[in-house]
Amino acid sequence: MKQDKAYSLLGLAKRAGRIAAGEFLTEKSVKGGKSALCIVACDASDNTKKNFRDMCNYYGVDYVEYGDKDGLGHATGTEMRASLSVNDEGFAAKLKTLITEN
Repeated sequence: MKQDKAYSLLGLAKRAGRIAAGEFLTEKSVKGGKSALCIVACDASDNTKKNFRDMCNYYGVDYVEYGDKDGLGHATGTEMRASLSVNDEGFAAKLKTLITEN
């Protein structure tokens, strides 16, 4: 049930224009200082996970691994997405709470 709430909140954030989806846009948001939370799918490649984990550590952005590529893509109204950047502190705080409770 918590996973559904997190996906629903991701959809709401996407409609509000507070999500950057896909590896290129996620990287741009993290490096540009816009990202409050970076979410990487659990079934993403090990290289992708390491790349974003190291990047988020360097730039001081919160990083979580959550869901799968299909779920993240479906929640944001696209096909498969391995990474997302949440560019709003409020959405990021609530998503971290939902994800850690899960």
